[in-house]
Amino acid sequence: MRTHFVVILALTFATGCAVGSGVVVKGTGPDDLLKLRDGPGLDHKIIIGLPDGTRLTRQNCVKNNGKVWCRVTLTDKPSISGYVSAGYLAHR
Repeated sequence: MRTHFVVILALTFATGCAVGSGVVVKGTGPDDLLKLRDGPGLDHKIIIGLPDGTRLTRQNCVKNNGKVWCRVTLTDKPSISGYVSAGYLAHR
């Protein structure tokens, strides 16, 4: 049980925010979109593309194939949710 706590704590620090916190998409570039996927990994279906500045609410994060993926919901449309790469999230 302690190992799971350490992993969750490490993921929280790695992504720089707590569960339920507000974040924005940052770093995709002017001609690119961050892919919101139906699962944590590149092999999951793309739901929608998100431009820089899109406001999200972060839920939880998991590590898959060495990359951290966070479950998020769109702040303005909470019915839309999925997973994004944590490297493209910044505090609001």
